[in-house]
Amino acid sequence: MDLTALAPIVIVLILGAISPGPSLVVLIRNTIEGGKKRGMACGLGHGIGFGLYAFIAITGIAQLKASASGAADALEVIGGFFLLLLAVVMFRGSSGEDTHQSSERRGFAEGFLIAFLNPKILAFLIAIFSQFVQPDFTGGERVLIACIAMCIDGGWYVLVALIISGTPLLTKLEENARNIELTMGLVLTGFGIWILL
Repeated sequence: MDLTALAPIVIVLILGAISPGPSLVVLIRNTIEGGKKRGMACGLGHGIGFGLYAFIAITGIAQLKASASGAADALEVIGGFFLLLLAVVMFRGSSGEDTHQSSERRGFAEGFLIAFLNPKILAFLIAIFSQFVQPDFTGGERVLIACIAMCIDGGWYVLVALIISGTPLLTKLEENARNIELTMGLVLTGFGIWILL
């Protein structure tokens, strides 16, 4: 594979990672609720979920959208309901009973699921990779591109968690945590309903 062919893929993946959406909402909530470690765990989980999706898209399994199979529709419904579930959690408010260890596991799980159950990420990856991936790419080349996607995405969200937790911004976010939680709950409700409809 020509390394210059990677440049446009990398640029588009960076632009996709930094665009705001439900993933950023979940990352910010996890960082406010559990601090730097939980935010980083959420970012890491998101990167792994994104990387798996990238590999699926590259290897062609993502052609479910064009097939008669209902698997893609089922994935969209599950993703929509997962966003609504997260919204309910935010409306109920956080309980301070979690230990830090379980809190980090929860952050990782939420990051992974928000990436892996988001059909818009799948559509985004199909749109990107359909332009650049060639049918003669080897398995190693496909894994390489998926790993690049995982590192860009996970790296961005871990960086955001580090930036938020290392500044007075986190203190301000913590002071207004309940209002932010309610706002994020409304945002995720909107995303969830939009996906389901």
